[in-house]
Amino acid sequence: MKISAGILVFKKEKNDNLYFLVHPGGPFWKNKDEGAWSIPKGEALPDENLLERALTEFKEETGKTIEGKFIELSPVKQKSGKKIYAWAVEGEIEMSDLQSNTIMIEWPPKAGKMLEIPEVDAWEWFSSEEAKKRINPAQAGFIDELEKLLNN
Repeated sequence: MKISAGILVFKKEKNDNLYFLVHPGGPFWKNKDEGAWSIPKGEALPDENLLERALTEFKEETGKTIEGKFIELSPVKQKSGKKIYAWAVEGEIEMSDLQSNTIMIEWPPKAGKMLEIPEVDAWEWFSSEEAKKRINPAQAGFIDELEKLLNN
């Protein structure tokens, strides 16, 4: 089973929480929006420290480091079978200079041609309601869990 680790950044604004999500780059995701966004995350190796992996992925996908009090959330399983571990942290992110690393993918699939794409092509803050519409449906569980924790 594949495992990924990521960071859910949130900030409080008036009576709502805002969530920082990323949109995957490349031709497959180009015209997909609802259900396509994600927390910044990436695949972990067996026995790897998952919080360290999550922080590394955050840096790769945003060009930024994030610090604070990390709240471990319950892992979720996506439709693909991948298990996602996440930590929430309250923070602010300067949006003007975000940048993603690039990765090589085979495109079109099985064509034998390699294409270099940005791992992430968009970053945005969303209200709770909007974030739950945009994020991968399994990952919406992270937002629900965090909101329960914050409201107690």
